[in-house]
Amino acid sequence: MIGRKKGIYKTPEELRLMVEPGLVTAASLAAVRKAIRPGITTLELDAIADRTIRSLGGISNFQLVPGYAHTVCTSVNEDIVHGIPGGRVLEPGDIVSIDSGAEVAGWNGDSAITIVLDDPSRPEEVARRRLLSEVTEQSLWHGIARLATARHLNEVGEAIEEYVEDHPSTREGAVYGILTDYIGHGIGRSMHEAPPVFNYRVRQRGPEVKPGLVVAIEPMITAGTTETIVREDEWTVASADGSMSSHWEHSVAVHENGIWVLTAEDGGAAALAPLGITPVPIP
Repeated sequence: MIGRKKGIYKTPEELRLMVEPGLVTAASLAAVRKAIRPGITTLELDAIADRTIRSLGGISNFQLVPGYAHTVCTSVNEDIVHGIPGGRVLEPGDIVSIDSGAEVAGWNGDSAITIVLDDPSRPEEVARRRLLSEVTEQSLWHGIARLATARHLNEVGEAIEEYVEDHPSTREGAVYGILTDYIGHGIGRSMHEAPPVFNYRVRQRGPEVKPGLVVAIEPMITAGTTETIVREDEWTVASADGSMSSHWEHSVAVHENGIWVLTAEDGGAAALAPLGITPVPIP
């Protein structure tokens, strides 16, 4: 979904207004991360995120999407994105992606994390799932790092794909499929706006990276095929071959002094430091 077609670059004042919804979104995911465990239901996680967002003065922007009634998307194992919270009880070893968003004063944040629950009876499988999540998360940070130096937006997807291709486990035979049917997006007054943000190489250069650009970068990677199916609920997207999946996302702003990860409490400083990038708070 792409929102209203207007100029994609925000003013300095608009960038400042996007800081709070980013932090509220981050807080909702932190609360879910703290609570998640085997035995909890995905609907209970949804309620935790909702309480957190409302307690901080926001509303769930997912609930503003026509036909969607929940605060987060909870995608488990082979489900990749848009999983609907419900009575499903999480089990040891599950790989769970949580996607959340908050709107504050008409401005939006959007972010996703993946968590692998421990299972001592299946250490090798848990290790494979954690590696999948790690590769996906680090591909996101490599994409964000490229945004800090890029001239055009589609360099971000190039950096994501390069990281996945060059990962040691890939060279040792691991298979990672970067989804092409689902991509990132601009964000601002609407949760989904232009421009599209690809997680892989494309021919087009994309818009210029300059102050005012705000994008949600969100690689979605499976341990197998890139082919997907949509389940009978007409929301949940799953891998066609049943392979495990991971989804990580951050909303990132470009401003006159650098970049700032709106949905990270430290602006992305800790994760970007090893990549030689120092994020700068929005002035």
